[in-house]
Amino acid sequence: MAELGEYLLHSGDRAPDFQLPGVDGKTYRLSDFDSYPLLAVVFWCNHCPYVQAWEGRTIDLGRRYGPRGVGFVLINSNDARAYPEDRLDAMVVRARDKGYPFPYLVDESQATARAYGALVTPHPMLFGPDRKLLFQGKIDNNHQYRDRVTEKYLERAIEQALGQTPVSPAELTVAGCTVKWKA
Repeated sequence: MAELGEYLLHSGDRAPDFQLPGVDGKTYRLSDFDSYPLLAVVFWCNHCPYVQAWEGRTIDLGRRYGPRGVGFVLINSNDARAYPEDRLDAMVVRARDKGYPFPYLVDESQATARAYGALVTPHPMLFGPDRKLLFQGKIDNNHQYRDRVTEKYLERAIEQALGQTPVSPAELTVAGCTVKWKA
């Protein structure tokens, strides 16, 4: 596990644009999420045990907050050649089997991960209506045991942003598997 907090983007920085294919066969750009006042961009993958541990909670957040104006998009930037579980065909199966209520995109060039400064999977970032960064950090404080969670960091940030109050803290360390960069 890596627990990291030296970020490229900071509170108030704009979300970089992207153009990435999704598991549904569509291509997505940042502007495709303009109808959502808030947008969670989460760097993700299939194989990471931290992603797998937080997967159900992230799906729940997407389902609960989507109707309240919070979009979610998951982006897999891992080197799929070195980690075959993260290939697009495996992503399609996982999104279908788990019932992802949000787009799951592949960043084969890794340019989007580099532009956002993604460090680990999962690496959630919450952006406001102007697509300025409001929060990045862990999803909650216990990836292993859902029933032992005492701090729901991403959910708290979403609630603060929906309530139009400052998101605090705006940055926490992220924890997970490091992004698998190509050689």
